Amino acid sequence: MDIQGRKLIKIATAGSVDDGKSTLIGRLLYDTHSLTTDKIEAIERSSRQRGYDYLDFSLATDGLVAEREQGITIDVAHIYFNTDKTNFIVADTPGHVEYTRNMVTGASTSQVAIILIDARKGVIEQTYRHFFIANLLRMSHVVVAINKMDLVDYSEDVFLKIKADFDVLVGKSDFAEEQITFIPISALKGENVTRKSDHMPWYVGNTLLDHLEVLEPEDLQESTSARFPVQFVIRPKTEAYHDFRGFSGKLYGNSLQVGDRVTVLPSGNESTIKSIHFFDQELEVAAPGSSIVLTLADEVDCSRGDMIVKSGEAPSSEKSISATVCQVNNKALKVGGKYILQHGVNRVLAKVDQIEAKIHTDFSGTEEAEQLKLNDIGKVNLRLSKPIHFDSYYQSKSNGAFILIDEGTFDTVSVGFIE
Repeated sequence: MDIQGRKLIKIATAGSVDDGKSTLIGRLLYDTHSLTTDKIEAIERSSRQRGYDYLDFSLATDGLVAEREQGITIDVAHIYFNTDKTNFIVADTPGHVEYTRNMVTGASTSQVAIILIDARKGVIEQTYRHFFIANLLRMSHVVVAINKMDLVDYSEDVFLKIKADFDVLVGKSDFAEEQITFIPISALKGENVTRKSDHMPWYVGNTLLDHLEVLEPEDLQESTSARFPVQFVIRPKTEAYHDFRGFSGKLYGNSLQVGDRVTVLPSGNESTIKSIHFFDQELEVAAPGSSIVLTLADEVDCSRGDMIVKSGEAPSSEKSISATVCQVNNKALKVGGKYILQHGVNRVLAKVDQIEAKIHTDFSGTEEAEQLKLNDIGKVNLRLSKPIHFDSYYQSKSNGAFILIDEGTFDTVSVGFIE
Protein backbone atom coordinates (compact mmCIF):
# COMPACT_ATOMS: atom_id res chain seq x y z
CA MET A 1 0.00 0.00 0.00
CA ASP A 2 1.13 3.58 -0.64
CA ILE A 3 0.58 6.49 1.71
CA GLN A 4 -2.85 7.03 0.14
CA GLY A 5 -3.85 3.41 0.81
CA ARG A 6 -3.71 2.24 -2.82
CA LYS A 7 -2.57 -1.23 -3.82
CA LEU A 8 0.55 -1.70 -5.95
CA ILE A 9 0.47 -4.19 -8.83
CA LYS A 10 3.51 -4.86 -11.05
CA ILE A 11 2.76 -6.03 -14.59
CA ALA A 12 4.89 -7.32 -17.47
CA THR A 13 3.55 -7.19 -21.01
CA ALA A 14 4.57 -9.46 -23.88
CA GLY A 15 3.48 -9.57 -27.48
CA SER A 16 4.77 -10.05 -31.00
CA VAL A 17 5.35 -7.21 -33.45
CA ASP A 18 2.12 -5.40 -34.32
CA ASP A 19 0.04 -7.26 -31.72
CA GLY A 20 -0.79 -3.83 -30.28
CA LYS A 21 1.08 -3.97 -26.98
CA SER A 22 2.19 -0.34 -27.02
CA THR A 23 -1.29 0.71 -28.14
CA LEU A 24 -2.84 -1.17 -25.21
CA ILE A 25 -0.56 0.51 -22.67
CA GLY A 26 -1.21 3.89 -24.28
CA ARG A 27 -4.95 3.23 -24.08
CA LEU A 28 -4.68 2.38 -20.38
CA LEU A 29 -2.73 5.59 -19.76
CA TYR A 30 -5.25 7.66 -21.73
CA ASP A 31 -8.38 6.15 -20.18
CA THR A 32 -7.02 6.49 -16.63
CA HIS A 33 -6.10 10.14 -17.28
CA SER A 34 -2.43 9.37 -16.70
CA LEU A 35 -1.17 11.33 -19.72
CA THR A 36 -0.30 15.00 -19.46
CA THR A 37 -2.07 17.50 -21.70
CA ASP A 38 1.04 18.18 -23.76
CA LYS A 39 1.56 14.43 -24.28
CA ILE A 40 -2.02 14.05 -25.54
CA GLU A 41 -1.55 17.02 -27.84
CA ALA A 42 1.67 15.50 -29.19
CA ILE A 43 -0.14 12.20 -29.88
CA GLU A 44 -2.97 14.04 -31.64
CA ARG A 45 -0.52 16.07 -33.72
CA SER A 46 1.62 13.07 -34.68
CA SER A 47 -1.45 10.98 -35.55
CA ARG A 48 -2.71 13.72 -37.90
CA GLN A 49 0.72 14.06 -39.52
CA ARG A 50 0.72 10.32 -40.24
CA GLY A 51 -2.73 10.57 -41.82
CA TYR A 52 -4.48 8.49 -39.16
CA ASP A 53 -8.17 9.02 -38.45
CA TYR A 54 -7.59 7.75 -34.91
CA LEU A 55 -5.22 8.48 -32.01
CA ASP A 56 -2.06 6.35 -32.19
CA PHE A 57 -1.70 5.50 -28.51
CA SER A 58 1.50 3.53 -29.14
CA LEU A 59 3.25 6.91 -29.35
CA ALA A 60 2.74 7.22 -25.59
CA THR A 61 5.20 4.41 -24.88
CA ASP A 62 7.69 3.92 -27.72
CA GLY A 63 10.14 6.42 -26.30
CA LEU A 64 13.32 5.61 -28.22
CA VAL A 65 13.81 7.19 -31.65
CA ALA A 66 14.62 3.74 -33.09
CA GLU A 67 11.36 2.41 -31.64
CA ARG A 68 9.30 5.21 -33.14
CA GLU A 69 10.95 4.79 -36.53
CA GLN A 70 10.55 1.02 -36.67
CA GLY A 71 7.27 0.73 -34.80
CA ILE A 72 8.73 -1.89 -32.44
CA THR A 73 9.66 -2.06 -28.76
CA ILE A 74 13.40 -2.53 -28.18
CA ASP A 75 14.22 -1.62 -24.59
CA VAL A 76 12.32 -2.31 -21.37
CA ALA A 77 10.38 0.73 -20.25
CA HIS A 78 8.68 1.07 -16.88
CA ILE A 79 5.40 2.94 -17.14
CA TYR A 80 3.29 4.16 -14.25
CA PHE A 81 -0.43 4.82 -13.98
CA ASN A 82 -3.01 4.64 -11.28
CA THR A 83 -6.71 4.52 -10.46
CA ASP A 84 -8.45 5.49 -7.24
CA LYS A 85 -7.76 2.01 -5.88
CA THR A 86 -4.48 0.86 -7.36
CA ASN A 87 -1.03 1.97 -8.48
CA PHE A 88 0.32 0.07 -11.48
CA ILE A 89 3.89 -0.34 -12.74
CA VAL A 90 4.06 -1.81 -16.25
CA ALA A 91 7.30 -3.31 -17.59
CA ASP A 92 6.83 -2.91 -21.34
CA THR A 93 9.11 -5.66 -22.69
CA PRO A 94 10.14 -6.46 -26.28
CA GLY A 95 8.59 -9.42 -28.05
CA HIS A 96 11.43 -10.20 -30.49
CA VAL A 97 13.41 -13.38 -29.94
CA GLU A 98 16.67 -11.37 -30.05
CA TYR A 99 15.45 -9.42 -27.02
CA THR A 100 14.59 -12.48 -24.90
CA ARG A 101 17.01 -11.23 -22.23
CA ASN A 102 15.07 -7.96 -22.00
CA MET A 103 11.80 -9.77 -21.48
CA VAL A 104 13.29 -12.04 -18.80
CA THR A 105 14.81 -9.16 -16.84
CA GLY A 106 11.75 -6.93 -17.27
CA ALA A 107 9.35 -9.65 -16.15
CA SER A 108 11.50 -10.89 -13.25
CA THR A 109 10.21 -8.22 -10.87
CA SER A 110 6.58 -8.38 -12.03
CA GLN A 111 3.64 -10.16 -10.44
CA VAL A 112 1.28 -10.40 -13.42
CA ALA A 113 1.90 -11.11 -17.11
CA ILE A 114 -0.24 -9.79 -19.94
CA ILE A 115 0.36 -11.78 -23.14
CA LEU A 116 -1.14 -10.17 -26.23
CA ILE A 117 -2.34 -12.20 -29.20
CA ASP A 118 -3.47 -10.75 -32.53
CA ALA A 119 -6.97 -12.16 -33.13
CA ARG A 120 -6.18 -12.50 -36.85
CA LYS A 121 -3.02 -14.56 -36.29
CA GLY A 122 -3.89 -16.59 -33.20
CA VAL A 123 -1.30 -18.54 -31.22
CA ILE A 124 2.07 -18.30 -33.00
CA GLU A 125 5.64 -19.36 -32.26
CA GLN A 126 6.42 -16.23 -30.24
CA THR A 127 3.34 -16.84 -28.07
CA TYR A 128 4.99 -20.08 -26.97
CA ARG A 129 8.14 -18.21 -25.95
CA HIS A 130 6.24 -15.49 -24.09
CA PHE A 131 4.27 -18.07 -22.11
CA PHE A 132 7.43 -20.13 -21.52
CA ILE A 133 9.11 -17.12 -19.91
CA ALA A 134 6.04 -16.41 -17.76
CA ASN A 135 6.16 -20.07 -16.73
CA LEU A 136 9.92 -19.95 -16.07
CA LEU A 137 9.49 -16.89 -13.84
CA ARG A 138 6.61 -18.55 -11.96
CA MET A 139 4.12 -15.76 -12.65
CA SER A 140 0.96 -17.05 -11.01
CA HIS A 141 -1.40 -14.67 -12.85
CA VAL A 142 -1.35 -14.57 -16.65
CA VAL A 143 -3.83 -12.51 -18.67
CA VAL A 144 -4.18 -13.55 -22.30
CA ALA A 145 -5.49 -10.42 -24.04
CA ILE A 146 -6.80 -11.36 -27.49
CA ASN A 147 -6.47 -8.04 -29.29
CA LYS A 148 -7.80 -6.53 -32.53
CA MET A 149 -11.19 -8.20 -32.12
CA ASP A 150 -12.59 -5.34 -34.22
CA LEU A 151 -10.70 -6.77 -37.21
CA VAL A 152 -12.43 -10.16 -36.91
CA ASP A 153 -15.94 -8.72 -36.49
CA TYR A 154 -15.82 -9.33 -32.72
CA SER A 155 -16.28 -13.04 -33.42
CA GLU A 156 -16.82 -15.31 -30.43
CA ASP A 157 -15.76 -18.31 -32.54
CA VAL A 158 -12.37 -16.70 -33.22
CA PHE A 159 -11.95 -15.99 -29.50
CA LEU A 160 -12.86 -19.57 -28.51
CA LYS A 161 -10.53 -21.06 -31.11
CA ILE A 162 -7.57 -19.03 -29.81
CA LYS A 163 -8.50 -19.90 -26.24
CA ALA A 164 -8.56 -23.61 -27.10
CA ASP A 165 -5.17 -23.36 -28.85
CA PHE A 166 -3.68 -21.57 -25.85
CA ASP A 167 -5.13 -24.17 -23.47
CA VAL A 168 -3.05 -26.77 -25.32
CA LEU A 169 -0.01 -24.65 -24.52
CA VAL A 170 -1.06 -24.37 -20.86
CA GLY A 171 -1.12 -28.17 -20.76
CA LYS A 172 2.63 -28.15 -21.45
CA SER A 173 3.32 -26.00 -18.36
CA ASP A 174 4.82 -27.56 -15.23
CA PHE A 175 3.51 -24.76 -13.01
CA ALA A 176 0.13 -25.84 -11.61
CA GLU A 177 -0.49 -22.62 -9.65
CA GLU A 178 -0.90 -20.48 -12.77
CA GLN A 179 -4.23 -18.71 -13.14
CA ILE A 180 -4.99 -17.96 -16.80
CA THR A 181 -7.61 -15.35 -17.73
CA PHE A 182 -8.73 -14.75 -21.33
CA ILE A 183 -10.08 -11.32 -22.28
CA PRO A 184 -11.13 -10.27 -25.82
CA ILE A 185 -10.19 -6.64 -26.47
CA SER A 186 -9.64 -3.93 -29.04
CA ALA A 187 -6.94 -1.65 -27.67
CA LEU A 188 -7.38 0.79 -30.54
CA LYS A 189 -11.14 1.11 -30.06
CA GLY A 190 -11.02 0.79 -26.28
CA GLU A 191 -13.25 -2.31 -26.19
CA ASN A 192 -13.04 -4.29 -22.90
CA VAL A 193 -9.91 -2.37 -21.85
CA THR A 194 -11.40 0.04 -19.31
CA ARG A 195 -15.06 -0.18 -20.40
CA LYS A 196 -17.31 -3.06 -21.38
CA SER A 197 -17.76 -3.61 -25.08
CA ASP A 198 -21.23 -3.42 -26.64
CA HIS A 199 -19.85 -5.37 -29.61
CA MET A 200 -19.04 -8.50 -27.56
CA PRO A 201 -22.14 -9.21 -25.44
CA TRP A 202 -21.11 -12.88 -25.41
CA TYR A 203 -18.17 -12.02 -23.13
CA VAL A 204 -19.38 -11.81 -19.54
CA GLY A 205 -16.07 -11.32 -17.70
CA ASN A 206 -14.36 -8.20 -16.38
CA THR A 207 -12.64 -5.60 -18.50
CA LEU A 208 -8.86 -5.77 -18.42
CA LEU A 209 -8.54 -2.91 -15.94
CA ASP A 210 -11.29 -4.28 -13.69
CA HIS A 211 -9.57 -7.67 -13.67
CA LEU A 212 -6.24 -6.12 -12.68
CA GLU A 213 -7.91 -4.12 -9.91
CA VAL A 214 -9.50 -7.25 -8.43
CA LEU A 215 -6.07 -8.77 -7.82
CA GLU A 216 -4.77 -8.42 -4.27
CA PRO A 217 -1.03 -7.82 -3.65
CA GLU A 218 -0.98 -10.35 -0.82
CA ASP A 219 -2.21 -13.03 -3.24
CA LEU A 220 0.76 -12.26 -5.50
CA GLN A 221 3.44 -12.49 -2.85
CA GLU A 222 5.61 -15.54 -2.31
CA SER A 223 4.53 -17.74 0.58
CA THR A 224 7.88 -18.90 1.89
CA SER A 225 9.37 -18.42 5.35
CA ALA A 226 10.76 -15.07 6.51
CA ARG A 227 14.08 -14.10 4.90
CA PHE A 228 15.99 -11.01 6.07
CA PRO A 229 19.30 -10.42 4.23
CA VAL A 230 21.36 -7.91 6.21
CA GLN A 231 22.37 -4.93 4.07
CA PHE A 232 23.99 -2.75 6.71
CA VAL A 233 24.88 -2.78 10.41
CA ILE A 234 23.85 0.47 12.12
CA ARG A 235 26.03 1.75 14.96
CA PRO A 236 25.16 5.45 15.52
CA LYS A 237 28.00 6.03 18.07
CA THR A 238 26.15 8.96 19.63
CA GLU A 239 25.59 9.54 23.33
CA ALA A 240 21.85 8.91 23.01
CA TYR A 241 22.32 5.62 21.12
CA HIS A 242 25.77 4.45 22.27
CA ASP A 243 24.47 0.89 22.85
CA PHE A 244 22.36 0.68 19.67
CA ARG A 245 23.27 -2.06 17.17
CA GLY A 246 20.71 -2.57 14.44
CA PHE A 247 20.58 -4.64 11.27
CA SER A 248 18.94 -3.00 8.27
CA GLY A 249 17.51 -4.67 5.19
CA LYS A 250 14.34 -5.62 3.36
CA LEU A 251 12.12 -8.41 4.66
CA TYR A 252 10.95 -11.10 2.22
CA GLY A 253 8.65 -14.08 2.36
CA ASN A 254 6.79 -13.72 5.63
CA SER A 255 6.39 -11.46 8.65
CA LEU A 256 8.66 -11.08 11.68
CA GLN A 257 7.61 -9.82 15.09
CA VAL A 258 9.15 -8.77 18.36
CA GLY A 259 9.87 -11.85 20.46
CA ASP A 260 10.47 -14.19 17.51
CA ARG A 261 13.33 -16.62 18.00
CA VAL A 262 15.73 -16.16 15.07
CA THR A 263 18.92 -17.68 13.69
CA VAL A 264 21.75 -15.75 12.03
CA LEU A 265 23.32 -17.43 9.00
CA PRO A 266 26.00 -18.59 8.38
CA SER A 267 27.12 -18.62 12.03
CA GLY A 268 24.00 -20.43 13.26
CA ASN A 269 23.87 -18.23 16.38
CA GLU A 270 20.40 -17.76 17.83
CA SER A 271 18.76 -14.77 19.49
CA THR A 272 15.39 -13.08 19.92
CA ILE A 273 14.08 -10.01 18.09
CA LYS A 274 14.25 -7.20 20.64
CA SER A 275 12.77 -4.39 18.51
CA ILE A 276 11.73 -3.54 14.95
CA HIS A 277 12.26 -0.01 13.63
CA PHE A 278 10.76 1.62 10.56
CA PHE A 279 12.10 5.16 10.11
CA ASP A 280 11.08 6.90 13.36
CA GLN A 281 8.51 4.27 14.37
CA GLU A 282 8.79 1.10 16.42
CA LEU A 283 6.72 -1.85 15.16
CA GLU A 284 5.51 -5.00 16.82
CA VAL A 285 5.20 -6.82 13.49
CA ALA A 286 6.99 -6.23 10.17
CA ALA A 287 5.20 -7.29 6.98
CA PRO A 288 7.03 -8.82 3.99
CA GLY A 289 8.29 -6.13 1.66
CA SER A 290 9.13 -3.78 4.55
CA SER A 291 12.51 -2.08 4.74
CA ILE A 292 13.29 -2.20 8.46
CA VAL A 293 15.95 -2.29 11.16
CA LEU A 294 16.06 -5.19 13.62
CA THR A 295 17.76 -5.27 16.99
CA LEU A 296 18.49 -8.55 18.75
CA ALA A 297 18.48 -9.39 22.44
CA ASP A 298 21.97 -10.92 22.28
CA GLU A 299 25.36 -9.73 21.01
CA VAL A 300 25.67 -12.11 18.05
CA ASP A 301 28.10 -11.99 15.15
CA CYS A 302 26.14 -10.55 12.22
CA SER A 303 27.31 -8.43 9.28
CA ARG A 304 26.41 -7.40 5.73
CA GLY A 305 25.60 -10.44 3.57
CA ASP A 306 24.40 -12.55 6.52
CA MET A 307 20.76 -13.63 6.72
CA ILE A 308 18.37 -13.60 9.67
CA VAL A 309 15.60 -16.23 9.63
CA LYS A 310 13.16 -17.69 12.11
CA SER A 311 14.74 -20.54 14.04
CA GLY A 312 13.73 -23.86 12.53
CA GLU A 313 12.95 -22.28 9.14
CA ALA A 314 16.42 -22.05 7.63
CA PRO A 315 16.91 -22.14 3.85
CA SER A 316 19.36 -24.45 2.09
CA SER A 317 23.05 -23.63 2.52
CA GLU A 318 25.23 -25.19 -0.19
CA LYS A 319 28.49 -24.63 -2.09
CA SER A 320 27.02 -26.03 -5.31
CA ILE A 321 23.71 -25.20 -7.00
CA SER A 322 21.70 -26.22 -10.05
CA ALA A 323 19.94 -23.39 -11.86
CA THR A 324 18.22 -22.24 -15.01
CA VAL A 325 20.00 -19.24 -16.51
CA CYS A 326 19.29 -16.76 -19.29
CA GLN A 327 22.34 -15.38 -21.04
CA VAL A 328 22.16 -11.56 -21.21
CA ASN A 329 25.66 -10.82 -22.51
CA ASN A 330 27.37 -11.30 -25.87
CA LYS A 331 30.13 -13.26 -24.13
CA ALA A 332 29.08 -16.92 -24.10
CA LEU A 333 28.76 -18.91 -20.89
CA LYS A 334 31.13 -21.91 -21.03
CA VAL A 335 32.07 -24.83 -18.80
CA GLY A 336 34.98 -23.79 -16.59
CA GLY A 337 34.05 -20.11 -16.75
CA LYS A 338 34.65 -18.20 -13.54
CA TYR A 339 32.31 -15.46 -12.38
CA ILE A 340 31.11 -13.46 -9.40
CA LEU A 341 27.71 -14.72 -8.27
CA GLN A 342 25.57 -12.06 -6.62
CA HIS A 343 22.74 -13.47 -4.53
CA GLY A 344 20.87 -10.65 -2.84
CA VAL A 345 23.53 -8.50 -1.14
CA ASN A 346 25.96 -11.41 -0.97
CA ARG A 347 28.77 -12.00 -3.49
CA VAL A 348 30.76 -15.23 -3.90
CA LEU A 349 33.05 -16.64 -6.59
CA ALA A 350 31.44 -19.20 -8.90
CA LYS A 351 32.65 -21.67 -11.53
CA VAL A 352 30.49 -23.32 -14.22
CA ASP A 353 30.83 -27.04 -13.55
CA GLN A 354 28.41 -28.27 -16.19
CA ILE A 355 25.97 -27.07 -18.82
CA GLU A 356 23.29 -29.74 -18.64
CA ALA A 357 21.23 -28.54 -21.61
CA LYS A 358 19.97 -25.65 -23.66
CA ILE A 359 16.20 -25.28 -23.26
CA HIS A 360 13.88 -24.72 -26.22
CA THR A 361 11.47 -21.91 -25.38
CA ASP A 362 8.67 -23.48 -27.42
CA PHE A 363 8.26 -26.33 -24.87
CA SER A 364 9.73 -28.81 -27.37
CA GLY A 365 12.43 -30.00 -24.99
CA THR A 366 16.19 -29.53 -24.63
CA GLU A 367 19.39 -30.14 -26.54
CA GLU A 368 23.01 -30.67 -25.55
CA ALA A 369 25.13 -27.52 -25.56
CA GLU A 370 28.78 -26.73 -24.92
CA GLN A 371 28.00 -23.08 -24.32
CA LEU A 372 25.09 -20.67 -23.89
CA LYS A 373 25.04 -17.65 -26.17
CA LEU A 374 23.18 -14.34 -25.91
CA ASN A 375 19.45 -14.91 -25.24
CA ASP A 376 19.91 -18.67 -24.72
CA ILE A 377 18.23 -20.30 -21.73
CA GLY A 378 19.78 -23.40 -20.22
CA LYS A 379 20.32 -25.57 -17.16
CA VAL A 380 23.71 -25.30 -15.46
CA ASN A 381 25.54 -26.52 -12.37
CA LEU A 382 27.68 -24.02 -10.46
CA ARG A 383 30.36 -24.57 -7.81
CA LEU A 384 30.80 -21.75 -5.28
CA SER A 385 33.71 -20.56 -3.16
CA LYS A 386 31.51 -20.58 -0.07
CA PRO A 387 27.91 -21.53 0.73
CA ILE A 388 24.98 -19.25 -0.01
CA HIS A 389 21.67 -19.43 1.87
CA PHE A 390 18.97 -19.94 -0.73
CA ASP A 391 15.51 -21.27 -1.48
CA SER A 392 14.35 -22.73 -4.75
CA TYR A 393 13.14 -19.93 -7.07
CA TYR A 394 9.82 -21.77 -7.19
CA GLN A 395 9.49 -21.24 -3.43
CA SER A 396 11.00 -17.77 -3.18
CA LYS A 397 11.68 -15.44 -6.09
CA SER A 398 13.64 -13.07 -3.86
CA ASN A 399 15.89 -15.73 -2.34
CA GLY A 400 16.09 -18.03 -5.36
CA ALA A 401 17.44 -15.62 -7.99
CA PHE A 402 20.97 -14.44 -8.73
CA ILE A 403 23.14 -12.83 -11.39
CA LEU A 404 26.55 -13.84 -12.72
CA ILE A 405 29.08 -11.02 -13.16
CA ASP A 406 32.20 -11.09 -15.33
CA GLU A 407 35.28 -10.89 -13.06
CA GLY A 408 37.19 -8.65 -15.47
CA THR A 409 34.60 -6.22 -16.84
CA PHE A 410 32.01 -6.46 -14.04
CA ASP A 411 29.31 -6.80 -16.72
CA THR A 412 26.26 -8.92 -15.92
CA VAL A 413 26.47 -12.02 -18.09
CA SER A 414 23.56 -14.19 -16.84
CA VAL A 415 20.45 -14.06 -14.70
CA GLY A 416 19.72 -17.27 -12.84
CA PHE A 417 16.92 -19.10 -11.06
CA ILE A 418 17.89 -21.77 -8.53
CA GLU A 419 16.14 -25.14 -8.80
